Order: sequence, then structure tokens, then C-alpha cells
Amino acid sequence: MSTTRFLTGITTTGTPHLGNFVGSIRPSVAASLTPGVQSFYFLADYHALIKCEDPVRIQRSTLEIAASWLAAGLNPEKVTFYRQSDIPEIPELTWLLTCVTGKGVLNRAHAYKASVDKNVAAERDADDGVTAGLFMYPVLMGADILMFKAHKVPVGRDQIQHIEMARDMAASFNHLYGEHFVLPEAAIDDHVATLPGLDGRKMSKSYDNTIPLFSSREQLKKLIGGILTDSRAPGEPKEVEGSALFQIYQAFATEAETAALRQQYADGIAWGDAKQVLLERVDQVIAPMRAQYEELINNPARIETTLLAGAERARALATPFIRELRSAVGLRSLVQAGAATKAAKAAKVALPSFKQYREADGKFYFKFVAADGRLLLQSTGFDAPKDAGQAIAQLQKDGHALQALAPRLAPVDGVAQADVEAALQALAEAAAAA
Repeated sequence: MSTTRFLTGITTTGTPHLGNFVGSIRPSVAASLTPGVQSFYFLADYHALIKCEDPVRIQRSTLEIAASWLAAGLNPEKVTFYRQSDIPEIPELTWLLTCVTGKGVLNRAHAYKASVDKNVAAERDADDGVTAGLFMYPVLMGADILMFKAHKVPVGRDQIQHIEMARDMAASFNHLYGEHFVLPEAAIDDHVATLPGLDGRKMSKSYDNTIPLFSSREQLKKLIGGILTDSRAPGEPKEVEGSALFQIYQAFATEAETAALRQQYADGIAWGDAKQVLLERVDQVIAPMRAQYEELINNPARIETTLLAGAERARALATPFIRELRSAVGLRSLVQAGAATKAAKAAKVALPSFKQYREADGKFYFKFVAADGRLLLQSTGFDAPKDAGQAIAQLQKDGHALQALAPRLAPVDGVAQADVEAALQALAEAAAAA
């Protein structure tokens, strides 16, 4: 069975919330257990530097995210789980890709365009506040993906552009330097839920409307109690469409449980009761993981050891690959280059060869000499040098021409036809490899 590589990155700028669990962590952990799948998960702390200038926040987020994934069931023995900044080959690959990526491609990146549009709308300079990191981060993302030859990258539809850009970078490099990179594909699961937040908008740290994944039960109760609802009184039928409460419940419940709550909505359940139902269901899923999370979060040395072990596995792939790429672009040892040149010259000298010449009778001849100097073929005389040259070309192109040219070849004592054919084959292979 062939293996498909999946790769997922998590930017270390925030605390994991219920939306992250439903949309990314839970399906990714499940996918990592699929036969024939090799999974790579990394903490994108280089990417975090683009968005966050608080070192303490980045370090804390790295700890919280790693603990969350491990508590949710990610098995570091079955996947490659690492921190981006522990792989020095990634920034080096970023530079190699930078040198084959057109600026026009980066001009079209959604994040950069959004920043420019925002500045233009505010009548500021188009690039005001735009760092080179923000402009170049699609190349870093391309390096993350291409370094491990990922076949599939799970993303939302708004992230497809990043995969397309990585494909463009890979294709450009392959065109210039030979086939080194796998062209990745976006893996989009339209069935993965997008959770609403406390205010009804998409749950996102950007909106400050999240429910942290491993909130205590009391915190969870308080946050769920703050979810916006309409003014319909107890006993009044309620709509599930557009109800943040219902959508969050649906993401954690079975089909039967969801159907039961749908009926309760129709029967006019009180919002307070609906929030209690949601609390119990979410806590039922989260509680078993919460204890493991707390144990991990209070033992950062254990997480550090896990990440470094993952980095070691990742570098076992990255180090030889970057060596291959360095050689491909010409970043090579001068000693090795000199040795390679000498070897090539030696190989060239050691090949069989044709020699064309003119005799005193005015006719043109050729002979075919083995690498060790033995005479393998001797022609009869040709009236013109062009005719002798065409016969040589015919022999170099097609070993079967020996039979067709037999009348123009003088016998050579002690030489088997198989020896001649082998020498012609060696000459043809050398020409093809040149």
C-alpha cells in the first residue's frame, strides 16, 4: 500500500478553543490513525512572529497548543510532531524558494492584499505597517509543505491559495533544477464544522469570542451562559437555524441527541435549560481530556522532550533533502566538484571511440577502437569523408546497423560480434547521459 503524507501547521499565537478542536484537532487526530497515512503536525512558531511581538505569549501558546493536541489523543509515536523553529533546514529552503518565486505571485497573496486595501481605505501609504515577513510568509509556508514532500494539506477554502502558491514554487524549482519536489494538493473537508462564537460570529481569537478548549467546568458554564440568544420566552418555539447554542451542541452530539434537542427547540425549551444541555454535552467530551491537559501543561519538560524527539525524526528527512537541494542549485564542495570533473574526464577517456582517417590511396576509412585500445572494427575505403561519417553515425545510433554495413567492414581477427555490440552500447549510454 502506498503512503500518503498529510501535513498540518498550527500557528502559536493563541489558546486553543472549541472551534479549533472541532475544525482541526479532532479530525486531524482521527486522520492520523488512518492506515496508509503518514502525518506531520508542527507548531508554526516562525509564522507566529509575523502576527505577535510578545515573546511570552508565543512561548505560552506553544505550550498550550502542544498540550492540547497531545491531550486530544495525538500519538507522537505514530506521527511526526515537531516545532517549526527546531528545523533549521526550513528557513534555508525558504531562501531557495524565494529565489524562484516571482514577486508578482506574492503581490496577490490574500493577507498582503488585505493589508494594502485596509491602508488604502484609510488613506495611508499602501505598505504602511506591512513587514517583509508578512509579504514573504507564503514562501515560508511553501517551505513547510515542500520540505516533507506532503501530498495533502488539510485547509479551509480560504487557504487554498497557499497550496496553489506552494505548487507554483515547486514547479518553478523543478523546472530549473530537476524533479525534487512533490506538488501538494489541498485537502478540503466541507463536512468539518465551523463553530460560532459567543457573539454568533465565527469563533475566532480575532473576534475575542472564543470558548477556551480546556476551560474548567465553572469557566465553561460561565462562558456558555454568555452566548447570545434571542428574546423568545420559555414555551415559545425556537429556531435552530442561526442558533449558536444549537450549532455548538450539534458539533459535540450524536445525530440522535441533535434530533432530540431540535425537538426541544420546537417545543419551546427555555434558553437557560438549552445552555445547561450544551454545558453537560461539551463537558462530557472535554472532561476526560482536561485532566491529561492539566498534567501536561504543568510538566513542560515532558512536552519539550516530545517536541525534540519529533524534530529529530523530521530532521532525519530534512537534512539529506536540503543537502540534495543545495547540490542541485550549485552549492557544492569545491573538492567534490573537482573530483567529479576528473571522474567525468576519466570516464570519457575510457570510452570506446571511432577514428576517421584518409589513406594514401585517397580513400576515407574509419576504425572502432575499444577503451583498452583493441581494434574492434575496420572499414573498407569510402570515396568521400561524408560517406564514412554517415556510416559512423549509423553505427552510433543503431547497433543493428552492423549487419547492414557488413559489406563495408573488413574482418578483424579475434573479435567477437558481441564485443563490438557491447562497446557500441557503452558509447550510446555515455552519449545519452552527457
